[in-house]
Amino acid sequence: MKRGDGRKPEDIRPMEITAGVLQKANGSAMVKMGRTIAVAGVFGPRQMFPRRLQQFSRAVLQCRYIMTPFSTDERARPGPSRRSKELSMVINKALSAAVFLEEFPKAAIGVYIDVIQADAGTRTAAINAASVALADAGIPMRDLVAAVAVGKIDGKYVVDLAGPEEELSDCDLPVAVMPRDGRVTLLQMDGDLPPEDVKQLLKIAKEGCAKIYEMEKEALRKRWMK
Repeated sequence: MKRGDGRKPEDIRPMEITAGVLQKANGSAMVKMGRTIAVAGVFGPRQMFPRRLQQFSRAVLQCRYIMTPFSTDERARPGPSRRSKELSMVINKALSAAVFLEEFPKAAIGVYIDVIQADAGTRTAAINAASVALADAGIPMRDLVAAVAVGKIDGKYVVDLAGPEEELSDCDLPVAVMPRDGRVTLLQMDGDLPPEDVKQLLKIAKEGCAKIYEMEKEALRKRWMK
């Protein structure tokens, strides 16, 4: 099976990851997945304000995901939307499992992600960018988090859905993984598939995440092992 952009079912889109793209952030990264581009900046650990939101035994991971007004063909409305708030929570949960939050009681770690160009897979690109940015900031982590969306088109399981494929696929299943031990930190599904299909999709998602994981590590090596 050849996909609309010429990829095989198991191929991810052309991908670039660059660490340390923002001077003013403690850590940052830019991820390009096909035509989708996400930039993440990390600030902290720093004292949590207001103090009533402090956690005495751990840091609070604050994630903010935004699509810029110029990221899509139709101008997106500026500021946080209902969807951006929902995805901010999703990204928070996907990353929290990997961060040693207990190392920084009463602190806040801010993760700010701007999608500056969107062509499907914005949440997975955001997670990948944020994971590398956290590592770039020196935040202690159990492992990097890698994320990709998978689906089923014309009876074939496919990795890393591009824009038109989201409409053609029987489902859109974003997955985030800590590849070292295979722990899944995010599993969502928009669609309805039998358990066997979900099992196979999860398998190919982990294989796709393993490829992304190697690119994440290489981006950090380029940044810090000069």
